[in-house]
Amino acid sequence: MIAGGGRRAGSGGKPFLLACALVVVLATCSPNPKALELRLWSDSYAFTVTEDPMPPRALEQIAYRVVVQDKKTKQPIETGEGRIFATSPDRASTNDGFKKEKELGTYSARLFFPTVGDWAAAIQFRRDSRLPLERVDWIQTVHPASEPGT
Repeated sequence: MIAGGGRRAGSGGKPFLLACALVVVLATCSPNPKALELRLWSDSYAFTVTEDPMPPRALEQIAYRVVVQDKKTKQPIETGEGRIFATSPDRASTNDGFKKEKELGTYSARLFFPTVGDWAAAIQFRRDSRLPLERVDWIQTVHPASEPGT
């Protein structure tokens, strides 16, 4: 305590910082499926991308599920076409065309990453073959392969 009844600066901040850290840890560790979604936007479309397994690992097939909506109306794009692809820093590449799923506006594809690291990934998509492809990009981190038997 300081003369006059005041507190010394910083003496009450430690419990507050610990409480904030606990909230962040609990939020990060909670099984929130929305936290595992990648959201991307092009000029016309909103993309929600999920992958299985998460996080992606080298030497395993990764299943991508992509939900595409019109950016303005939020309506699912039912008759689109597109692809997903990625290139590693050492120029290895992988790609697959979208397969339409039963759910409206939902497409799937599979990628195989032969190496670990940060891959430059992208989606190209259009709602109609008469329209230009629109592209969104992100960095896809690929982790080491799982140990055999795990």
